[in-house]
Amino acid sequence: MNTQDGDTSETVTWEAPGPGFWELDQSHFTGGSTPLLQMISTDTMSRGMRRMFAELGAPLDTLQPGFVNGFFYSRLRPLIRPDSPATRLPPLPLLKLATRLHPEMRRRAKSSAASLSTRPWRAVVERWESTTRHEVEDANLALQDVRLADLDDAALITHARRVLDHGIVHWEMHFYLHGFDLGPIGYLLYDCKEWGIAPADVIPLLEGASPSTTAPLAAVERIRAAVDASGREPASLDELRSLSAEIAADLDLYLRYRGSLLFSRYDLDGVTLGERPDLVLQTIMSSQERSVGVPVEQRIAAVRKRIAPEQRATFDERLTEARAAMNLRDDNGPTTAEWPLGLLRLTLLEVGQRMVAAGRASCPARAFEVTADEIAPALLAGTGPSTAELDRRHARRRMQASLTPPTTLGTPEPAPPMSVLPPAMGQLVAMVQLVIEQMGMGGDRDSLGTGLQGTGVGHQTYRGIARRAASPEEALDAMEPGDILVVPFTTPAYNVVLAIAGGIVTSVGGPLSHAAVLARELGIPAVIGAPRALIDIENGQEIEVDPVAGEVRLLVHRM
Repeated sequence: MNTQDGDTSETVTWEAPGPGFWELDQSHFTGGSTPLLQMISTDTMSRGMRRMFAELGAPLDTLQPGFVNGFFYSRLRPLIRPDSPATRLPPLPLLKLATRLHPEMRRRAKSSAASLSTRPWRAVVERWESTTRHEVEDANLALQDVRLADLDDAALITHARRVLDHGIVHWEMHFYLHGFDLGPIGYLLYDCKEWGIAPADVIPLLEGASPSTTAPLAAVERIRAAVDASGREPASLDELRSLSAEIAADLDLYLRYRGSLLFSRYDLDGVTLGERPDLVLQTIMSSQERSVGVPVEQRIAAVRKRIAPEQRATFDERLTEARAAMNLRDDNGPTTAEWPLGLLRLTLLEVGQRMVAAGRASCPARAFEVTADEIAPALLAGTGPSTAELDRRHARRRMQASLTPPTTLGTPEPAPPMSVLPPAMGQLVAMVQLVIEQMGMGGDRDSLGTGLQGTGVGHQTYRGIARRAASPEEALDAMEPGDILVVPFTTPAYNVVLAIAGGIVTSVGGPLSHAAVLARELGIPAVIGAPRALIDIENGQEIEVDPVAGEVRLLVHRM
């Protein structure tokens, strides 16, 4: 498939990044991704997911990523003959026999049965809460505490390599952990579906299980309460700090653990919270109590009544484990992915500033155009990519970001029926598919939303001004307290700024996406995965978010 770009006169070719069938995912990455983000995510996702699938016993090699013209595609890579996908299935008896004779499939069958019996995610979640999180935080802080301005050029490049390596290690951990934060959620959804309970009725029962999501809001509410007690209205963070030693200490602690988070997108050209002191202040001064609907305990009881008495103990167990995993689910991203990537952004900005001072870049952000191999002494010695080359790469990425990518690439691969797999293995595959679908990344995505309809989160209709733009950063620049944030998606780290939003609308994502989780945990009315949100909603337009109907209404239509 080819398209012509009018600005560059470049023919854009859309070809699958490898054998098989690939699906577009814009719930995490928009177009025009930087070279480093493409390298980091491609390598680490393959390795992390491969390790996780092997341990859990899934009959899959990995969730294989690939970028095409700066857009992210993925493919569930089969375990047998992954690079020679069949266009049609062999006779089912032969297929069933192969799944039982293939040595790795036999090993995976044992592992899948053991996983469903021993449920290894319980130990992983416990380790995260007791040790792993703190180890990753300490590693992040050690790099964050390096004073970049004090490093000479050679030491800065060495530090940049360390930060890049740190990011690679922890992004791989990020993807590996997803099997253990999403596994128990998939188990809950699978069993509930067997009992006739739809995912839309089950996922809201996870509300209130993610203190890592609500912790930033609690922190700013404490600071806001102290500000109110002072009777003063600070106009800057410096004025805020001057109100009291306690407020200064709380603010510094808040920024120490969140200031380097890359919160607006999963790429280097996003922004860290510490770079936006105005937004930090606005978040603190706009924090407010949110209305809660029917208590989650009552909703759990209502769903529990719909389940046969003999299955209720199993339901209780599945729900308990899923709720225990939710904190890892939403702590994983900020700690292992967005914080390390934010540290890399800040380091490269220092590199870029020195390149500009030496006449080797047109602006500091051009450092985001380099490849991993180019993070070397030559970059600051004048023998790296030229100013013109970096500008050309940036222009190409901007062009790519404006493209409309196809939703699929490659030749469809017929999925074998679950009946050919050993029972535990088939169940594990079904659990994976359910989770991917409910995240809005694949499966029957059309069932999640069409037009200005999507997954509703919340119980109250909210009217406000839509604040949207070509990028999340632009939308946040113009946001006023109470505005409705209209973006393609949100990262887990958006929780550090969403206190100012009156509502959320995203164009992609499903009920398990980060945007849906944030809206549920923070009590913000939302419609998630309304495909035409960024097409039909104009910036500054008054709109109504109806989470009960799962619909966005335009109150003032275009002329």
